[in-house]
Amino acid sequence: MRDVSAQELDAYLAQLEEPKRTTLQQLRETIRSIVPDAEEGISYGCPAFRSNGKVIAGFAAFTNHLSYLPHSGSVLPRLKADLKGYGGTKSALHFPIDRPLPKPLVRKLIRAKLEELKSRR
Repeated sequence: MRDVSAQELDAYLAQLEEPKRTTLQQLRETIRSIVPDAEEGISYGCPAFRSNGKVIAGFAAFTNHLSYLPHSGSVLPRLKADLKGYGGTKSALHFPIDRPLPKPLVRKLIRAKLEELKSRR
């Protein structure tokens, strides 16, 4: 992951049209409130958050949806019951461009990723 300043993430968001920009800004603030010590950066060309040197969350904007990226292929399948009503892939949770993910769900996603990292030690 490449370290970037908060201004570079601001620039990523600024180039998006509404409501994508506001929805992802809300997700960014939610992630920062859950893991305030996380470093912001870019991973695979997308905004991401790193804790203890490991990427734990990210997001991206696409034409018809937004994505939450846990940077893991096992987090989303583990939370299948919590993700009813959302689309996506094994490694990306898709959500509407005008509806932010609820904070309790983001908390579960981040917790699952942190637990996964802890079990690898």
